Amino acid sequence: MNEPPKKAELVGRPPDTSMLPPTFDPAYVEGAVKPFFLSAKYEGEPQLLPMIDLALGKEAAVSPHIFGMLYDNWTPNMDEEGVTVFLRGYEKRGPNNERKRIYFSALTPDLYGPMYSDKIKQFLDYLFDDQNEGKPLLQKYFQRYFDMYWDLHLGIKGEDIPPEVKVIGSSFMAVLGFWYPTVQVVYENYMRVRHLRPLLKDWIDKRIQDIIDDRVPNPEKTMVYYWIKNGGLGENFRRKDIVFECFHNFLAFSQWGAMSYNVMTRLEATKGDSAVRSWFEKTMNGGPNESDKSTFTRLERFVMELFRTIGPNAGSLSVLPAMQQPFGTGHPGFSTILTPHAETSRDALNWKNPNEFDPERYKQASTSEQNDEARAKQVGLAESPFSKEDFQVRDGRHASITNSVFGAVYGRVDDKAYPVCDTAGYAPFGFGYRRCAGEFLNVGFFKDLLRKVWSEKIVFIRLNIDHPEMLPVGPRTVVPDNLGFKRTR
Repeated sequence: MNEPPKKAELVGRPPDTSMLPPTFDPAYVEGAVKPFFLSAKYEGEPQLLPMIDLALGKEAAVSPHIFGMLYDNWTPNMDEEGVTVFLRGYEKRGPNNERKRIYFSALTPDLYGPMYSDKIKQFLDYLFDDQNEGKPLLQKYFQRYFDMYWDLHLGIKGEDIPPEVKVIGSSFMAVLGFWYPTVQVVYENYMRVRHLRPLLKDWIDKRIQDIIDDRVPNPEKTMVYYWIKNGGLGENFRRKDIVFECFHNFLAFSQWGAMSYNVMTRLEATKGDSAVRSWFEKTMNGGPNESDKSTFTRLERFVMELFRTIGPNAGSLSVLPAMQQPFGTGHPGFSTILTPHAETSRDALNWKNPNEFDPERYKQASTSEQNDEARAKQVGLAESPFSKEDFQVRDGRHASITNSVFGAVYGRVDDKAYPVCDTAGYAPFGFGYRRCAGEFLNVGFFKDLLRKVWSEKIVFIRLNIDHPEMLPVGPRTVVPDNLGFKRTR
């Protein structure tokens, strides 16, 4: 009988990769597989306040096997190759979370209608075209998704997007969806991303120059335009950072696919969610743009409740300094902690009816405009955790970016505030200074989707397909492409 190895024999032993396919590039094994084996993720507690303490750091907080898709040498090289706000610690974002405010300046609610909505509606028109009725919908979704993606970022679509640029986007999505670096499909797509990334970065950089030189029609209808104007290509939003944001958003935008799929399944005629369908009908029949003297309209409240109950993003990932070396390998490891979104959104300490689908809950919920210094003292804090300094945009609008006492960023345009729901129980976009800067764009997309579904009498149906294609739609999310639609004329 073989005795198990003694603890001392395990110290310094690297992860066993002998069972990996021999076709795997050794650099991939060292740069992606082994860091994945050495990593650990822990789930933290649900939040009772809508903020994450600065002790839970954001610097390079992502699963370590992802870095090889973002950086040449498989590890973060933020100073030389650029960085996204989503991987930058608060202490390195400039004064008062400036990097986040610059990013957010491209996504304030006043921009959605005049600048971005038409691009999204063009995508939805294609998705729900008559010729797509009765066909697997996700295939159609991804056939045009990257046209919309690059049109929003750079004002480029159709044949002006090189085929390689679309390929790298699809490959990035495949890695995120299938996730585990030990499987062949992840390996192949991962290496394709690494191969094509230099071409992508060069193409993005040239398109940024086109916007700077005013060679792009209606540049103000791109996100990059506002990053250039309001960041001034300075140290807190360098040109290389804009390039990085444009392709890192493959990850940030990836939840649109998963969220779309989940919304459609809940509205599906036979096996969907009856409460969601009932509220949808009530919302659209009752006047979706009415606010009932609350901060959010009825349709906004419905979309918010979809996000709360679906929770397309599992949580906010943070890093903590290790107090000792884990795993018995002599390696410091890559440990992260997840502050959960879904569990917080459904915590009975945060809502009286956490498991009910109830858009009305947002009529009375606290907003970022209401969460001021007095609110901080009301919840027992001796002082405000985050300074409420205004960031004045420099793109020609009379607008500023500010934050709640808990750090949640929001805008004020022409003296009108556009707050977010700033309570712990509304967690799909994260908390405080870590809250997703693309929240309003997300909500706007699904408002337009739902308006189209309602106005054109679209009904979602399950297709009778024996072996539907399995498609990646978000991080660690692969679903069968067996959902379609029809119109009830």
